[in-house]
Amino acid sequence: MTTTSARRGGRLPALLVAVLLGVLGVLATPLPRTADAAPEPGGTAGTATGGWPLDGTPTVTEGFDPPDVAWGPGHRGVDLEARPGQRVLAPGDGTVVFVGRVAGKPVVVVDHGGVRSTLEPVEGTVRVGTRVHRGDVVGRVGREEHCQDRCLHWGLKRGSTYLDPLAPPDGAFSAGTAGTLRLVPSSRRAVVVAEALAREAARKAVESAALGFVGGPVGAVGAVGPPGSHGFVRPVPGALTSPFGRRFHPVLHVWKLHDGADLGAACGTPIRAAYAGRVTRRVSSVGYGNRLFIDHGRVDGHEVVTAYNHAVRYVVSPGAHVRRGQVVGYVGQTGFATGCHLHLMVWLDGRMVDPMTWL
Repeated sequence: MTTTSARRGGRLPALLVAVLLGVLGVLATPLPRTADAAPEPGGTAGTATGGWPLDGTPTVTEGFDPPDVAWGPGHRGVDLEARPGQRVLAPGDGTVVFVGRVAGKPVVVVDHGGVRSTLEPVEGTVRVGTRVHRGDVVGRVGREEHCQDRCLHWGLKRGSTYLDPLAPPDGAFSAGTAGTLRLVPSSRRAVVVAEALAREAARKAVESAALGFVGGPVGAVGAVGPPGSHGFVRPVPGALTSPFGRRFHPVLHVWKLHDGADLGAACGTPIRAAYAGRVTRRVSSVGYGNRLFIDHGRVDGHEVVTAYNHAVRYVVSPGAHVRRGQVVGYVGQTGFATGCHLHLMVWLDGRMVDPMTWL
């Protein structure tokens, strides 16, 4: 006769075996594939733009450490371990708005529609205005030494504000979201308004560039408004986005003289001669990008020269005589430019003056 305790003793091992088999069966079941298990190019692991600028999930060698004040020391982005020649990807959908060199370093900038990714050192393989999707190749890691170990620096900005590229994509950095509310001293109001206008002009410029806007016919003559008191017209129809005078440089991050007037205009907008004259120089420089100089001779008792900067290209050459309102080139953002615009400069008798006093 089997006792109750014996029956219980017999059942317990059997029960344990069944439980163990069940657990083993669960463990043996294939787990669902996750993004971490096999990252896709430009994978989506917790970044502000939804993807990485390198294949897989790269190692972060230095994190985001913003400065306490705009001009102070800090790390305005993140450094990712990378090797020279490694392909660089668009970390999110957007438009390429800059491919070139800043202070001698190769840089590619992608506008995501509200925020911009700055990738350096990157030898770009795309052109300005190219629409890209997350994971598209935009260049190769260059050999410019940014950190002790070879790396890719990824910066993220909304306007002039630096953001953490590795912040979770919770919508805080989405296009069209409202910015942080700030109380602005009256002494800074004009500067803040100018910066806001510049950001808006840059946003519109990116939209136009993405549509492949090219502008008017070469050599066409027209007017973008009535001439000023000296007979000069505005070269482009945009508003003044950054005036002549001392300012905090948006690229170099130092206080310096802004030696001209910035007029907001989309990439590809025709640039017109402000006044009749002769083209004397067409050059390219690191800071001003593509430049064109026109000597207007003597006007109202002064020898007047104008210069047009940051253009994507010019359509007149040195020695050419141009008429007021004639198309001489097209707006771009070559050189040290955070967005498409025209930087106009004016000299009177060899002395630099505020261009707006002659328009």
